[in-house]
Amino acid sequence: MQAAEWFVYALTAYLAAGLVFAALFVAIGIGRVDPAARHAPIGFRLMVLPGCAILWPLLLGRWMRSR
Repeated sequence: MQAAEWFVYALTAYLAAGLVFAALFVAIGIGRVDPAARHAPIGFRLMVLPGCAILWPLLLGRWMRSR
């Protein structure tokens, strides 16, 4: 039971960090990583938000390399 609890805590922490990152990335970083998305409407940004929250380590690396 303890391993399952740790797994749930780890998954919760991963998703919480992902949601914080996704909000910042969609607001600021998406235009730096993909110039075509620089002037994307809010509907597009809301659609990519869940994917950004899940794939945040990959997108963080790309965001850091784009600077």
